[in-house]
Amino acid sequence: MSTLKNAADTGKSTCILEPASKLVGEMLRIMQEYSYITSFEYLEDGRGGQLKVQLSGNINRCGAISPRYSFQLHELEYWEMRYLPSKSIGILIISTSKGVMTHDQARKEGIGGELLGYVY
Repeated sequence: MSTLKNAADTGKSTCILEPASKLVGEMLRIMQEYSYITSFEYLEDGRGGQLKVQLSGNINRCGAISPRYSFQLHELEYWEMRYLPSKSIGILIISTSKGVMTHDQARKEGIGGELLGYVY
């Protein structure tokens, strides 16, 4: 996430994330769905792979949340206030028993999970 933020801050149109993982790929899929990035592709390099990301210029700030705090549904508003600038701006990316999703999707599903990152 820091690589994405640094590339966005310097005005680059692409960046390389390494090593690639399924979890990072799912986070990028959500970011693409919400138009924070244009596209991404997996590149094999023989050492764990890389993800080449095309930036759209819509990222103001993003970051990983460490440690990965567990939360229940009723605690979600606290985490929104802590990491997002406003209720309707940005997304929290979370890992749930039903897969990786945003905080809005988790609220609709009625489940909690673990915080992975945020983007706005």
